[in-house]
Amino acid sequence: MFKSSLRAFSTSKAARTLLERELYQGNSVVRFILNDKKVNTLSLAMINELFAELKAIDKIEKVRSVIIAHNGKSFSAGHELKELTTESGSDKHNEIFNTCGDMMNFIRNMKVPVIAEVNGTAAAAGLQLVASCDVVVAGKSSKFLVPGQKLGLFCSTPGIALVRAVPRKVAMDMLLTAQPIDSEAALRSGLVSRVVEDDQVKFEALNVAEQIGHFSRSVTALGKAFFYTQAELSTVDAYRYGSRVMVGNLKLKDCQEGISAFIGKRPADFEHTNDLVEEVKKN
Repeated sequence: MFKSSLRAFSTSKAARTLLERELYQGNSVVRFILNDKKVNTLSLAMINELFAELKAIDKIEKVRSVIIAHNGKSFSAGHELKELTTESGSDKHNEIFNTCGDMMNFIRNMKVPVIAEVNGTAAAAGLQLVASCDVVVAGKSSKFLVPGQKLGLFCSTPGIALVRAVPRKVAMDMLLTAQPIDSEAALRSGLVSRVVEDDQVKFEALNVAEQIGHFSRSVTALGKAFFYTQAELSTVDAYRYGSRVMVGNLKLKDCQEGISAFIGKRPADFEHTNDLVEEVKKN
């Protein structure tokens, strides 16, 4: 089992209401906890708070991974509907969806992996957040749904992340019927990475983070960036691009340290930098 050290971030009272912060594993794992004391709606305030924290965390070299968790029975019920009324106006609506989309894209582009820790219901934009994370650990009783049809508001933007995580027929079934799927169905469809007992979700998410933390931060960042880029390419172009990335990867000091350690049957001592080895010039 992982060893952890915990220290809460120092935040304002207002910020703590929406988002709690914890540090684990020698301050290398940041665990954000959605905490609006209701159903963790992704209000514009919540989105802005989480987005700002993610941008700040991605710049901290010591951080190896991020976990997004939640208090209460709901991971997130999606957007705050009170902000989507006609009275809010189109400018506010555009700001909400654009900022939310920017945050989802940023999660994919972060240097460190982001792990969703789900122990409840993830709906609409809440499911969008889950689907945008790199790894998803879910409790057995968790539910996932895109129920916009019931409100007359099709879950168009949540569907963007959903269809990139599950087969199209599964995504359309969920979007058209507004019916939930359970954690096992989510696992089978690829929306979820691991399913554990409800009381083990936090520990499993931290276990995933610990496993990631054993490896080079720079190589992990390179691998994550390549994974999402190549997925948008044709197979031919992906292999061509992949060959260049592999050759570049071999030039990293951390890569050569890992190879040397494996050959020498010793633990690798990664520097977690993008420093390159000096090429040997052939006569």
